[in-house]
Amino acid sequence: MAISAVLLAYKEAENLKVLLPKIKQQLDKIGEEYEIIIVDTMKSLDDTPAVCKKFGARYVNQRLPHFGGAFRTGIKAARYDKFLIMDSDGSHNPIYIPDIYKKFVSGADVVIGSRYVKGGKTNDSKVSIIMSHILNFVFRIITGIKAKDISTEGVVGRLGHRAVELVVDAVILDEPTAFLDPLTEADILQEVLLKMKINNRKLVVKETPIVFEKRLYGESKRQLFKFILGYVKTLFMLIGVRINASFNKNRQK
Repeated sequence: MAISAVLLAYKEAENLKVLLPKIKQQLDKIGEEYEIIIVDTMKSLDDTPAVCKKFGARYVNQRLPHFGGAFRTGIKAARYDKFLIMDSDGSHNPIYIPDIYKKFVSGADVVIGSRYVKGGKTNDSKVSIIMSHILNFVFRIITGIKAKDISTEGVVGRLGHRAVELVVDAVILDEPTAFLDPLTEADILQEVLLKMKINNRKLVVKETPIVFEKRLYGESKRQLFKFILGYVKTLFMLIGVRINASFNKNRQK
């Protein structure tokens, strides 16, 4: 079972120098064929291309703007039909990759590296943690996915099937979903999970504990106002997906 590890990067060259050797070490433990893809900005803003070359990672520039564009670029660039998607700032420690893999091969369609299951932890502020728990409660209701950590920023070690690519295309291109521009700051990951759930009602989602750590180098790109606005947009998107799915289902009857 070959794996495509996809990391979304924005001026993360210093962090990648530390992360890439660690990711390769953990993927080697699994014993499966793999590739590591770094999705950089449309035009590189640092030494990320040179770092990728040094450590044998595939370097690609995102073709569409914002997080949604980077996410879609990474999935489209992948050669294999299983995905491991991580942040590139060091907040997702590669040591959890083998645990994620074990959960996946045990019969899961998606595995979430979770801050909120037993053994998980986050170093975020108390305010951020409270907001996250509220968001997760709402996301569980809307998506119907009984996972404790759906609001994680980025995809924290989620391994999924090639069907994800079709879902990502739908997220980016579906007009009925686009009450708001799907390529803005809004997080599309919850929408991806929801569409996977709609397409497969028996979708198996498992969680494995991780410690969400502070970034290694550089300043966080997260701004509180944009963070809140992004998730408000995401909630509207998810409601739009639900409405659109119900409309299509009734029309097919």
